[in-house]
Amino acid sequence: MCKLGKLGLGLVLLVVCVPASASDLAILRNGFSVRHEKRAVIGAVTRLYPSTNSDSYIDIPTDQIDHFEKDLWSPPAATHAGPERLKDVISEVSGRHHLDPDLVSSVIRAESGFNPRAVSPKGAQGLMQLMPHTASQLGVDDAFDANANVEGGSRYLRELLERYNFDLIKALAAYNAGPQRVEQYRGLPPYFETRAYVSRVIRDFNRKKLAEKKAAATEASKKKSAPHAMQSASQ
Repeated sequence: MCKLGKLGLGLVLLVVCVPASASDLAILRNGFSVRHEKRAVIGAVTRLYPSTNSDSYIDIPTDQIDHFEKDLWSPPAATHAGPERLKDVISEVSGRHHLDPDLVSSVIRAESGFNPRAVSPKGAQGLMQLMPHTASQLGVDDAFDANANVEGGSRYLRELLERYNFDLIKALAAYNAGPQRVEQYRGLPPYFETRAYVSRVIRDFNRKKLAEKKAAATEASKKKSAPHAMQSASQ
């Protein structure tokens, strides 16, 4: 639901929500497009929501958006990998390529929302959104096969990390916009889509790591307090 919010000294900023029927594309002036299911105009910024079931969003200056159009892509049918099976695939493939499975999972979340049938407007396919040419180079015959896609995408991510001396920001930027753009700008390219993508992956990855630390601290606290509880019970 959209509301009026206060800005500064009693000023009111009008937020206009525009539901997108099915999926829409925001066509940017730099040539990139951003798929979204809902958008909101907040002053001079347009907030794009990739999914109506997620709180994640991308803020883009409205004057950088050329126009909106319907997303007419219809992904082909493919066998869906269940959550548990996909978790096993990510764990197995990540270990083989010496990657943190949480990082691979965060990339998949940002790329496809865990939809193995996802197809982008530019033709990227599957869980880790491999372009056909890239998939072919990585030996992935069926990009809609969960195991093959995660294998290819993880291998490519590992190659990019090694290429940029394990600079995660550069590797993620190259995964999204291509190595040539990272090298052209000597770092993170000035593209809203790429910057938002890198931020989204790192934010999700950090959230996972923080949750793991909290869980470990809670478990350690329980183990530490257990002997005292047993001692008190025996007295």
